[in-house]
Amino acid sequence: MAKLLTKHITTMTEMREPHKVLERSGGKPVAVLKNSALVGYFVPAEAVQDTESRVATREEVLAHLEDSRERVLPILDYLKAK
Repeated sequence: MAKLLTKHITTMTEMREPHKVLERSGGKPVAVLKNSALVGYFVPAEAVQDTESRVATREEVLAHLEDSRERVLPILDYLKAK
């Protein structure tokens, strides 16, 4: 079973009335399940309105790539051998 990233859950059947799902969740994201398997997340607009978005700088991207190099090199070497 997948790890859910929210404590609020609903079923595909309950999504027929999304306004009720929103009321129950209090504006928080909701995990949507079908046959007990995670299908996706229903994220109300109010849950992301206050979120500030920005673009990473070139230096931030390069620093992240350098930081993750040790972890991904074995994977890249394995894939090159295929």
